[in-house]
Amino acid sequence: MRLKPCFLALASTLTMSAFAQPAEPSNGGNCKAQEAALERDMALARSRGQMLRRRELAETLNALQMRCKTPAAAQSREVRIEKLEQEIRTLRSELSHAEEQLRGLKSESP
Repeated sequence: MRLKPCFLALASTLTMSAFAQPAEPSNGGNCKAQEAALERDMALARSRGQMLRRRELAETLNALQMRCKTPAAAQSREVRIEKLEQEIRTLRSELSHAEEQLRGLKSESP
């Protein structure tokens, strides 16, 4: 049975998040490197129209950020609101793109 590359990448990301959860917050450099890798994978998934994979990577990124932040670096209410608003804008944009693709497929002759 052959798996598609997107599923292999997803499996490796999920495996990394499942097994690489330290008991204590990681150092800043390691967290930043993992965040950058996840953000790159999210951008790739978005460009390929793999919205489910992008969402799963976003959840993994959120979990990583929660593990890596220290209590002293807790986000203010305004920052959390802005982050959620940005995520909503991103999701709306992706939804719009997916709807355009769907309309295009429906309008094609069979």
